[in-house]
Amino acid sequence: MSKTQFVSAEAAAATINNGDVIAICGNGAGMISAEKIFAALEKRFLETGAPRDLTLVHSLGLGDRGEMGANRFAHEGLIRRIIASHFTWSVRIQEMIREEKIEAYCFPGGAIQQLLREIGAGRPGLITHSGLGTFVDPRQDGGRCNARSRENLVEVITLDDKEVLRYKPFKVDVAIVRGTYADTRGNVSPEEEAVDLDTHTIALAAHNSGGRVLVQVRQVVEAGSLPARSVRIPGIMVDAVVEDREQQLFYGLGYDSTVSGARRAHLSGATAEVPSKLERRIIARRAAMELRPDLSLNFGFGIPGGIFGVIAEQGVRDLWMSVEQGVHNGQMLDDRLFGAARNADAIIPSIEQFDYYSGGGIDMTFLGMGEADACGNVNVSHLGGNIIGPGGFMEIAQNAKKVVFCGVFDAQGGEIRWSNGILEIVKPGRTRKLVRKVERITFSADYARAHGQRVMYITERAVFELATDGLRLVEIAPGIEIERDILPYMDFTPLIGDSKTGTVNTMDASVFIQERAGHR
Repeated sequence: MSKTQFVSAEAAAATINNGDVIAICGNGAGMISAEKIFAALEKRFLETGAPRDLTLVHSLGLGDRGEMGANRFAHEGLIRRIIASHFTWSVRIQEMIREEKIEAYCFPGGAIQQLLREIGAGRPGLITHSGLGTFVDPRQDGGRCNARSRENLVEVITLDDKEVLRYKPFKVDVAIVRGTYADTRGNVSPEEEAVDLDTHTIALAAHNSGGRVLVQVRQVVEAGSLPARSVRIPGIMVDAVVEDREQQLFYGLGYDSTVSGARRAHLSGATAEVPSKLERRIIARRAAMELRPDLSLNFGFGIPGGIFGVIAEQGVRDLWMSVEQGVHNGQMLDDRLFGAARNADAIIPSIEQFDYYSGGGIDMTFLGMGEADACGNVNVSHLGGNIIGPGGFMEIAQNAKKVVFCGVFDAQGGEIRWSNGILEIVKPGRTRKLVRKVERITFSADYARAHGQRVMYITERAVFELATDGLRLVEIAPGIEIERDILPYMDFTPLIGDSKTGTVNTMDASVFIQERAGHR
């Protein structure tokens, strides 16, 4: 006899108590997000004032920048603390952090997933190098996001004469996760979802902490009808199942078997587009020139997503692409659907993908660049006084053999023009991106130097490389003058030119024109 109960979303939400630690799953615009249970919990709180003082834990960002996803928890009194890696999709949570209404801790996405696994396995926390030398390191901020957050949730320890971080364990009272199907014995399959993420890990942490596992699915089916290979969470771990026949793959989008991996679509005429905005097109094309066949490649959220269009435009083959959500190859989706793909070769749990990244499996990664400083540090997690969070950035950037950062030279109101074979700066942006010292360190240049990483910084008007003693300017766009268009808009003076010859190269003109550019 199965112990799993089949209940309404309201009944599931009613099992959550004051002070519970709740771990949830989801990514971006509704991927594998248990929205019906979230909505029922929010409604209960607004109507009754309970439950209160929850701790919310999630590894990747989820929401719509409005009402959905983590935003359902953004009510004063409902949550007391949040531990997460990414906040872009939950604007209301960001506001609560800024206004000191909740405690907030920001850790790498992979570290949160791996910590939940360690909690589920009963081990003494997560011991890892991920986060050393960054704002997560307790010698800097320890991941604390505001003055209200005072607890030390991570510490530095020494093993075999090497410094590592220990993320401390905690009890998980409730897991709220999602699948596509559950059978009447409680077995759960995510077989038609865009991604698996860390559903099993979250359920493991709650179940083995003596907590409860609440699962939302699109449909309940007969016992024995699910292929054993498709079951991700065995019924023995599941306390309650909520059926939602209106469940969607993404917010506002129905199920697509070419995204779940069940079918392969004919994609002729449906490939990704080269970015239309000139700055992003230049950066994507220049970055794509670093592509090499047969390498293990990773792509981050934001400007690097434009490289997918360049790959489609040029018909580049023999690339092995992956993203932190566990998707390999295929037609990668962008913006709010980032993390999913059509016609993927493989979709694995994101925690296993992070293990691959953490162990050094990536040859080259293309990541966003909020700001960079004179030392070569990069910040993508704290911008303009707002907590953004790194998502999976830290594990990827810290462990890839080569890192290619992609970002505009300056921001807010800048305007450029390409004509007659030259790039013209019509109007500089109001916000400098190349600063003397970044607001927070999300990527440590000193760590990169110590571990022999190769690092590039690509903007629309200049390319820099990480040198032993700072940033080195190695390329400029045609028509750009260093003294006129580069140095006045930086807070520091970089090393200039090749270390041996002092030469500053000119970026390939084909990067700038509307037609396709070749890759090296």
